[in-house]
Amino acid sequence: MASRDLAESLLPVGGGAATATATASAHDEYDERAYDSDDKVSIAVSDSDSEDGGGDAMRPAFSWRKLWRFTGPGFLMCIAFLDPGNLEGDLQAGAAAGYQLLWLLLWATVMGALVQLLSARLGVATGKHLAELCREEYPPWATRALWAMTELALVGADIQEVIGSAIAIKILSAGTVPLWGGVVITAFDCFIFLFLENYGVRKLEAFFGVLIAVMAVSFAIMFGETKPSGKELLIGLVVPKLSSRTIKQAVGIVGCIIMPHNVFLHSALVQSRKIDTNKKSRVQEAVFYYNIESILALIVSFFINICVTTVFAKGFYGSEQADGIGLENAGQYLQQKYGTAFFPILYIWAIGLLASGQSSTITGTYAGQFVMGGFLNLRLKKWLRAMITRSFAIIPTMIVALFFDTEDPTMDILNEALNVLQSIQIPFALIPLITLVSKEQVMGSFVVGPITKVISWIVTVFLMLINGYLILSFYATEVRGALVRSSLCAVLAVYLAFIVYLIVRNTSLYSRLRSAMTKST
Repeated sequence: MASRDLAESLLPVGGGAATATATASAHDEYDERAYDSDDKVSIAVSDSDSEDGGGDAMRPAFSWRKLWRFTGPGFLMCIAFLDPGNLEGDLQAGAAAGYQLLWLLLWATVMGALVQLLSARLGVATGKHLAELCREEYPPWATRALWAMTELALVGADIQEVIGSAIAIKILSAGTVPLWGGVVITAFDCFIFLFLENYGVRKLEAFFGVLIAVMAVSFAIMFGETKPSGKELLIGLVVPKLSSRTIKQAVGIVGCIIMPHNVFLHSALVQSRKIDTNKKSRVQEAVFYYNIESILALIVSFFINICVTTVFAKGFYGSEQADGIGLENAGQYLQQKYGTAFFPILYIWAIGLLASGQSSTITGTYAGQFVMGGFLNLRLKKWLRAMITRSFAIIPTMIVALFFDTEDPTMDILNEALNVLQSIQIPFALIPLITLVSKEQVMGSFVVGPITKVISWIVTVFLMLINGYLILSFYATEVRGALVRSSLCAVLAVYLAFIVYLIVRNTSLYSRLRSAMTKST
């Protein structure tokens, strides 16, 4: 009730009877939704396409025009595969392992595609996004715990993304704008987001399309100037190689691909189109086109990641700089190595990094709105929700920018801690997702089959083991003091208990245990 009262106080109000009508309407249509009906994009390409068809009719024939209407959400989703954290993982993998980990990058992208396709399927089939469905599926205490975990993951990702943008601004300004100044500039991207959102979903998607194109062109130019070996590239893609000295980079590649907030984001983005969820043929059509455009978007992101990895594999694998290369000094190393063939490669790198940072920070703001609104059922004004979600990340990022130097070794420890922070949140996105897409009561006829379900659980367990290795590695090398270690062990016990709860909650074992406990009391 408190959240409803808060929402009503923030909704536009009038006077007299109009106020009463608005209040009644707010109560009737209170539940938070990803998009208002007026904001959704029509996917009809002809008058006959809008006509009422049978609920169980076959999916309409393929149409390029319709694919274009559905194109957009997948490209916003793929930005999480291209954020500064991913770029840093790519360049470090290339510098430390050469072309040896390209096969892992390929399969990590395939695993990420599976997760994102399930997320899109959930959003289309139910007409609700993952955060909303979690609120309905789990008890209030678990819902709020999931919200807190997702917000922590968002903050961790956003700090890295904002710092990436600030580094790019510092490079492009030749050091005139300090790191904290770049953070301030990046903080205002939420106003760009609000400005574009007022002009409609398609304008916003076009803006992100331009940023992805800037990244693709920038890193393709770098690829052309450095000329990595095509033969080594192909061998790296098809021949699995992994050694003990590259295990850290391998874990980094896999860990960076699956971003918890991106799973929530994609299930909301697919609701930006007008789809009649009461008609099976229309839902089938939407799932079909979203699958195509998501795969196309991830192919683009994979191309960009390949360009970055191979450029640094060609230039720095086996060199003295390989172990110390990062986002800020990468451009300087490239400049020293390759100079200016077409355009200063330092600035090409900075432009691509800036596009990566800006696009990912804005989509982070977007995801934060859906996460907050869905879990807490808060229907706030857009500007207020954007400011709240932006503040969650900008305040800690400003503290980082003021007290840490990007070349300080402490920044590396902080960056590793942020990676761990995001890694531990992955189960709280993937387990609810697989649980929901496997429930016929939620998905209806679009429930996933047993093979997809088994593969999804295998991927989830694999990712949890990979990230468990990252957590244990950080714990062993960076955590000091008996008190701190014992406290973290207690937190870890609660963490694992919550994961077990999420896994077994919908099993017959849990039902029997709960029934037995009820009888005993």
